[in-house]
Amino acid sequence: MTPDEILSRHAAALARRRTLEPTWQDCYDHALPAPGAAPLFDATAADAAEQLAASLLAELAPPWSRWFDLAPAREGDDATLAQQLRDAAATLQGHLDRSNFALELHQAFLDLVVAGTGVVLVEEAPPGESSALRFRAIPLRDAVLEEGASGRLDTVFRALRLSADAVRARWPQAVLPKRDTDATLRVVEAAWPDPRTGHRFAAVLDAEDGAPVLLAEGAFAENPFVAFRWLKLPGETYGRGPVAKALPDIRTANKVVELILKNASIAATGIWLAEDDGVLNPATIRLVPGAIIPKAQGSSGLTPLAAPGNFDVSQIVLGDLRARIRSALLADRIAPTDKAPMTATEVLERGAAAARLLGATYGRLQSELLTPLVARCLAILRRRGEIPAIRVDGREARLTYASPLARVQARADAADTLLFLQSAGALGPQATATLDAAAAARWLARTLNAPAEILRPSASPSQE
Repeated sequence: MTPDEILSRHAAALARRRTLEPTWQDCYDHALPAPGAAPLFDATAADAAEQLAASLLAELAPPWSRWFDLAPAREGDDATLAQQLRDAAATLQGHLDRSNFALELHQAFLDLVVAGTGVVLVEEAPPGESSALRFRAIPLRDAVLEEGASGRLDTVFRALRLSADAVRARWPQAVLPKRDTDATLRVVEAAWPDPRTGHRFAAVLDAEDGAPVLLAEGAFAENPFVAFRWLKLPGETYGRGPVAKALPDIRTANKVVELILKNASIAATGIWLAEDDGVLNPATIRLVPGAIIPKAQGSSGLTPLAAPGNFDVSQIVLGDLRARIRSALLADRIAPTDKAPMTATEVLERGAAAARLLGATYGRLQSELLTPLVARCLAILRRRGEIPAIRVDGREARLTYASPLARVQARADAADTLLFLQSAGALGPQATATLDAAAAARWLARTLNAPAEILRPSASPSQE
């Protein structure tokens, strides 16, 4: 794309997005209000949104824990390749642990829960830092997305306001037009797929008084911008989050709590009648203990006005609203329970329930977030020479997940296999003679992600 095409496509995509911005702002105002926003009276949605974002991080990519692995694409491949893949996975895990991965991914999950779409920028850190990877959660208000033929958000635009010094620091080779150095410059970054190089990147200076200026361009094996969605409807580009689904209940609960507080204020201070007798001045009355309020002789002075009734029914309505909000944001189903300790059966059932609830969402996050993110990180480490030139494309190597949510299905498969082995053992020696105990142990080890060091090497056909 030329600089003019980049600015034109960005403007067109931004115009298509404007119809969604009021709904996004409403979701943020009720779930993650910014300083100075309208006051909130009920914090159920804000608390549940933060819990869901933290739970997603712990279930999909727990910090300082191995939540992925690399394995040969076919069983029985060269043992050297398997060891190289394990070493590459360990190297990547070390860089993730030393980077700001957990912090930025959690912020992106907050955008995902509230607005339905999250964006993470994966960059290569300067030489000398403890990690080769640097992550940055891009606010959704700054990112303009386009869906490609693959169904993913593979074209990303980002508009920035930078000073001239910041532009030179980010792109030292950029040639800036002569203008006031104190003015901020509007820069549009774009990343899009390219069939020859993988992905292209360009940064364009939007010069309002002249032609756009190309500041930098380059090619990447993987897209540096990783965009992912919670839920997507046919024909839509951006995702829908759970906060948008629960927004009617969130608004109503906020209004109910506001009315309850107003009613409580009336109950505490009361409503009073005063006779206009020329002596009593309502503007100077202070309803405090020990106060003496003057009145004319024969007048009634201040008279309390009876309230029409109480607002007890609001507690029933509010309880139902809060329960529906927490249910929509999965706060009571994924977050840890206060009861301790949980039995093993309860742990398995809670994990299975979470897998059922997040089945479609987890599949989308695995396809749009985890796989591209790992591929981008591996590309950076390959470029720096820290891992061999191995591509995780399904033909040479494959990516497997070992996060808590991914292990739920593995545990279910292992439980079914153990039940079969137990049932076969009850049938007698003739049934057990048909079983290969060593093969069953190796399969269970792979399914439950057991370390390879605890297994003996399998015998080759010549040794057998």
